Amino acid sequence: MNMQISRWATSFAAGVFAMVLAGGSAMADGTVLSGTVSYRERILLPDTAEVRVQLQDVSLADAPAVVLGEAVATGKSPPYSYVIAYDPDAILPGHRYSVSARITDGDTLLFTSTTNNAVFGDGPDVTDILVQRVSTPAPEADAGGVVGSWLAEDIDGGGVIDNLQTVLDIAPDGAVSGTGGCNRIGGHATIEGTNIGFEKMFSTMMACAPAIMDQEGKFLKALEGVKAYRLDTERDKLILLDAAGKDVIILARHTA
Repeated sequence: MNMQISRWATSFAAGVFAMVLAGGSAMADGTVLSGTVSYRERILLPDTAEVRVQLQDVSLADAPAVVLGEAVATGKSPPYSYVIAYDPDAILPGHRYSVSARITDGDTLLFTSTTNNAVFGDGPDVTDILVQRVSTPAPEADAGGVVGSWLAEDIDGGGVIDNLQTVLDIAPDGAVSGTGGCNRIGGHATIEGTNIGFEKMFSTMMACAPAIMDQEGKFLKALEGVKAYRLDTERDKLILLDAAGKDVIILARHTA
C-alpha cells in the first residue's frame, strides 16, 4: 500500500514539474510589462468591477492607438497589479508607446487614466498608473451636465487655433449643433451614464481658410471616436474620451 502511494506521489510530482516547465517555456517566448493601477479615493470597487490595462502604440496623432497587449489587473484593493504580455518585435524605433487603464462596472466607466504613461522611451517607464474618478453625470437640466454649449480648447492633444471658436451645442433631446469655426455642424448624441456617442454628424461645405478647415476636419474625426465623457465641475469643462479612455477633446462651457 505504501509502495503504491509512493509511486503515485512520484508520478504526480513529475507531472506538476512538467507543467511548470511548460508554463515557464511559454512565458520565456514573450516579454511582459508589469505595474500597478491606483486611485486617490478611499473607496472599494464593486465586486463586478474590472480593471483593464492596455499597452498602446500612440505614435500617430490623427489615428486611433494600436493596442499591443492588454490585461485585467488583480487585487481586492488598490494598488491593483497587472502583467501585460507583448511581442518585443512589435516595439519599433522612433515610435511612442504608453499604458492606459480603465475601471468599469458593466457599461459604466468608473475611473480612467488621464495622463500619458510613457514606456519604451528615453526616460524611465511609467508603469504605475494613477486613474481619475469619472464624475457622475448630472440631470440634463442641471447646468453642470453635458447639455449646453461647449467651446473646444484642445483636439487630440494638438490644441486649437487662437481666436477660432469651435463650438459644440448639445440639446436635452441629444440633438447636436454648433460650428467648426467656419462651417455649421450637426448630428445626434446618445448619452447613457458616462458613455456618449456622436452619430450622423454632418457639416456644411463652405470654403474656408486651409487652417480652419483642417481644425474642423480634426474636430469631426475626433467626435467619431468618442465613447465616454468626464465632467470637470471645478473648472466647468467637458472631457470627451475614446474607447481606451484617452482624452480626445477638451471643451469649456461656452456663453455667447
